Amino acid sequence: MYWNKPVETMEREALEKLQLERLQHTVRRVYQCVPFYRERMQAAGVEPGDIQSLSDIRKLPTTEKTDLRDNYPFGLFAAPQEEIVRIHASSGTTGKPIVAGYTAHDVSVWSEVVARCLGCAHISRDDTVQVSYGYGLFTGGLGLHYGVERMGAKAVPTSAGNTQRQLMLMEDLGSTAIACTPSYALMIGEALRDENFDLTRLKLKTGIFGAEPWTEKMRDEIQKLLNIKALDIYGLTETIGPGVAMECMEAQNGLHVWEDHFIIEIIDPDTGDEVPDGEMGELVITTISKEGMPTIRYRTHDLTAIIPEPCACGRTHRRIQRLRGRTDDMLIIRGVNVFPSQVEAAIVGIPGIAPRYLLVVDRVNNMDVLEVQVELAPELLSDEVRKLEELQRQVARAIEQVIGLGVNLRLMNPGSIERSEGKSRRVVDKRVL
Repeated sequence: MYWNKPVETMEREALEKLQLERLQHTVRRVYQCVPFYRERMQAAGVEPGDIQSLSDIRKLPTTEKTDLRDNYPFGLFAAPQEEIVRIHASSGTTGKPIVAGYTAHDVSVWSEVVARCLGCAHISRDDTVQVSYGYGLFTGGLGLHYGVERMGAKAVPTSAGNTQRQLMLMEDLGSTAIACTPSYALMIGEALRDENFDLTRLKLKTGIFGAEPWTEKMRDEIQKLLNIKALDIYGLTETIGPGVAMECMEAQNGLHVWEDHFIIEIIDPDTGDEVPDGEMGELVITTISKEGMPTIRYRTHDLTAIIPEPCACGRTHRRIQRLRGRTDDMLIIRGVNVFPSQVEAAIVGIPGIAPRYLLVVDRVNNMDVLEVQVELAPELLSDEVRKLEELQRQVARAIEQVIGLGVNLRLMNPGSIERSEGKSRRVVDKRVL
């Protein structure tokens, strides 16, 4: 497997020394080359020379997604256009897309950190990795692809979609690993189950899933349906793409952040103050080796916590907990904070219920109303009304116990909730707030 042991097992003191050197270089770079950062730092009364320790990072102002959109397309680039060799962008579903520029150095770093992630999954040169993330402006497909090639394994660039073709190639080409969103992995697993497919015909053993939050129960479901070990990968367009952090096969508990390239902070999303290790908060990331478009103290809006204990795998880079959700997809319903992942945790594993759900929020007579739609499992289709009514009550109770809020539960026919080959849509908010 790919194992950059000198870097992945660096002593903490040496790692932090490297982080400080790279942070100081990055701060000087953006101050000189990016007017946005220079103006923000001047407004905060900070100059590059003020960064004398890692704790001084908190003197720097934070960056938001709106800042990236306001500087669309190239306003945050720190390298001249002739040095930019790659452009990626976010989906832009809530406005103009986030555009990210990469130099040749950046692409090399990206390939390296993804290769490390694959090493965490014990993928070796002998493996065939089916890359079923979308290829294109989205960073998922090409990010995993380059990492697979960097570590010497075989990449099968199927991209997302055309599930039947995915299954044919998975069997015919002998894919041993698959990389995609957990939602799409679940879709593939359901397709295999519905066809009564004999899993022994596949060589698949490992799944690398990311781009959306998912729960332990969903992991269990995917592992059962595909008969694989499922691991979590994390990244985002604004920082580099997939490859910021990865679970290891040994622990399968928490994601190692490659701290020689990224400095992480966990802050209180309301006050901006740093929270202690182990406490849940918002993840803030600073890139410290990126040339094309460095990001300084980027507020990801992803909720997680630092795991302070050392990992059994021997890697010294700190771990973060698997994402709980996002501050900006948190719903406030009658004063209660609700995350879609909480609903998923409540329903996954209930006999007769498929792990598919949709939250529909509306306002009726000035009162917020939450409807939760969940799918029946195919094997439960029955005309026994009494049995369905009891199941409906059971699922509603399970959700209410987790979120502390009464819901209108609606049982849906199998396959009726919209599927996605990328990130699943979990919430429809009809309120006019």
